[in-house]
Amino acid sequence: MDYAVYIIIAVLLLWIIGANIRIVPQTQAYIIERLGRYCNTWGAGIHIKMPIIDKVVKRCSMKEQIADFPPQPVITKDNVTMKIDTVVFYRIFDPKLFAYGVEDPILALNNLTATTLRNIIGELELDETLTSREIINSKMQTILDVATDPWGVKVGRVEVKNIMPPDAIRESMEKQMKAERERREQILIAEGEKKAAILRAEGEKESAVLRAEAQKIELIKEAEGHSESIRLHKEADAVGIKYLMDTGLNAEQIIQIKSLEAFTKAADGQATKIIIPSEIQGIAGLAKGVLEASK
Repeated sequence: MDYAVYIIIAVLLLWIIGANIRIVPQTQAYIIERLGRYCNTWGAGIHIKMPIIDKVVKRCSMKEQIADFPPQPVITKDNVTMKIDTVVFYRIFDPKLFAYGVEDPILALNNLTATTLRNIIGELELDETLTSREIINSKMQTILDVATDPWGVKVGRVEVKNIMPPDAIRESMEKQMKAERERREQILIAEGEKKAAILRAEGEKESAVLRAEAQKIELIKEAEGHSESIRLHKEADAVGIKYLMDTGLNAEQIIQIKSLEAFTKAADGQATKIIIPSEIQGIAGLAKGVLEASK
């Protein structure tokens, strides 16, 4: 019987010791109270607590955690009511403060986030709210990080997930965006037509310049041809006059013969009546004599 009692006592002792051994996982911390008062904070590893008088009152994860809060109604500076939901990334840096700083740290963080968001949005107009997410995130992160220090919480980042304006404003914004897209489309069409008109005008201009250049060259060639023709005629006349002078005619007689040629060209078969001066008749006889002599 004595051996049985000893065995039972040994088993009870082993069970009590085993029941009071705690293995704390990595990235966790245990808050220990002794007789109702804070005693110690256990980190990762093996720990033994005193039976009955020690108690694990809270287990805290030291990892970064995410708190996704529901949409909160806010009012902008220009009195537009909308809903905004946020996501807060936080980490517990002091398990003791987290356990004893506030009754419900997550609920407190939710309410603090909502009030901070209302204060920030209340200073912004609707358009600024829709385009200033980075500013809102930065202000909220700074304010929440300072406010949660007494709770042992470090706020690393705050993100505005959704901004939900009223349906009427959303429809108005969609119409405005549609009108803006149509305006840009009309501008692009007008710019395209403008460029096409400029290109057509430049083409017509170049074509007109080329036509003018061609006409200029044609007129120059024609003038050169006419000049060459006149030069050849004059050279022929000079040769004829020299020939007449070689036959023994004097200058006056040559002038009279040229007058006869001019008179002949003037008649040219177009006139029905020709009055021949007496001087011309003498010139005709002279020309006939010259012709006979030349033969």
